[in-house]
Amino acid sequence: MTTSTASEPSAAAPLLDLQALVVAVRRRRRLWCSMALLGLLVGAALAVLMPPPPTAVTKVLVAHQADQPNDPGTLIRTDAALLHTTRIASRALQSLGSPEEPEDFMQDYGGIGLTNNLLQINVTGDSDAEAVARAKALADAFVADHVKRIQEAADAEAKTLLDQRDRMRDELAQVNKAIGDASPGSGPKASANMESLFARRAELTSRITDFGQRAAEARIGTPQLIAGTQIVDAPRAVRHSLPRTAVTNAGIGLVLGLVLGLAVAAVGAVVADRPVLRREIAANLGASVIAELRRTPRRPAGPWQRRRTRAARTRLTTTLARTVRGSAEPVSLLELGCARSTSVIALDLAGALEEEGPVVIIDGLPGLRLANRRPKPGDPTVVSGERAAAVSDQERRLGVGSVAPGAAWTDLQYLGTRTVLVVRAGHGSAAWLHTVARQLADQRIAVIGVVLIDPDPRDRTDGTLWDGLHTAPRGQNERPARQNGTGQPRTERPSWARVPDIDQEAR
Repeated sequence: MTTSTASEPSAAAPLLDLQALVVAVRRRRRLWCSMALLGLLVGAALAVLMPPPPTAVTKVLVAHQADQPNDPGTLIRTDAALLHTTRIASRALQSLGSPEEPEDFMQDYGGIGLTNNLLQINVTGDSDAEAVARAKALADAFVADHVKRIQEAADAEAKTLLDQRDRMRDELAQVNKAIGDASPGSGPKASANMESLFARRAELTSRITDFGQRAAEARIGTPQLIAGTQIVDAPRAVRHSLPRTAVTNAGIGLVLGLVLGLAVAAVGAVVADRPVLRREIAANLGASVIAELRRTPRRPAGPWQRRRTRAARTRLTTTLARTVRGSAEPVSLLELGCARSTSVIALDLAGALEEEGPVVIIDGLPGLRLANRRPKPGDPTVVSGERAAAVSDQERRLGVGSVAPGAAWTDLQYLGTRTVLVVRAGHGSAAWLHTVARQLADQRIAVIGVVLIDPDPRDRTDGTLWDGLHTAPRGQNERPARQNGTGQPRTERPSWARVPDIDQEAR
């Protein structure tokens, strides 16, 4: 079993074409540039409309009894968490004489551990003076609470050691009494008993001395910890620079808006599945791209752009005129997303063909864009589709229509049995391009080629298909004339290439 060449590219196609995705995102630069600009403006506006409240900052050196050189910052994070408690908030509010609730006050300050022993306290208020007063009260409350906890811990440890020492003394008194009450017998058993009592008395005496020393050391270390916990940076108001804040917020907004815009553009490009590369459009339509043209601007362009656009239109007109002259059947231009550009191309092409004879443009565009326009001197004759039957055989017919959603497919035959598709890059989805190719094949309308409007200037992909005669870029549907029974040459209709449905594989 063999597979046709049409199925091989689809089988080898990647799940996500990064090149097409980059091109699609770049083509939607208006979206992500607008979102980046919006983020920049919003960030700058927030700095002006919502300035930061008055803030005061202070730093407290915190001494811990269990300080270690390799401490990962657990103790200072515990202090920062203890700072944000109702007990310390209540004491600070009491010193300030404020009736504010501790829970509300806790929303206006926070602590950050700068090092293992340095705590920074940030406090906001209605004014700089109030913020400074709040910061001082909060730092004093924290220092007092920390000192109290250190003193309580030292007292509890010393009390435990002294209680243990007192129990040892009571036991030592009992041992001394047992030694005094012992009889002066000289038997072996009495001697062993006395030796054990003396050994126990020596052990208890040593342990009593040890517990006393440990209790004294526990109390001796407390003053050092208390003296080491202090405010090392007095509370001061933080000065805010409006220009610097506006620039910072604008930069953050710009980055966030740009990232969000790029993400939206990428997701939209993947979901919409709108081909933008030449090779994708040619593969979906089953026809080669024979020319490219920039989109006709709605506003007047500059001299340099007008010169380049004029040169490109001249080249396109020459190519299409050569194609139309070599066709034995009527040719039409069918647009998809570029009615304005197609109208301009049709007028230029009709003007080039009028050198060989009269040309009539049959307007099948929605709204009769050409038939209802005000004619200029030298313009070709334009008639609507209803008057197409009145065109004589001596006049060359050039049909102009649309294959956009809602198009009347059965009317396209009367515009021309051979057509050039004028497609705007990124306008139609891959499914709709398949639909256009299938409908044209059903109507027995041969596609000569594709004119790509508004292509990506960095697109280097090949839009020419070489997997069959029906996809060649020149004369793909022309067959040599054969002699009929009368000896006169007879022109055959081309062999039509049926485009498979989207869900149907080409076999």
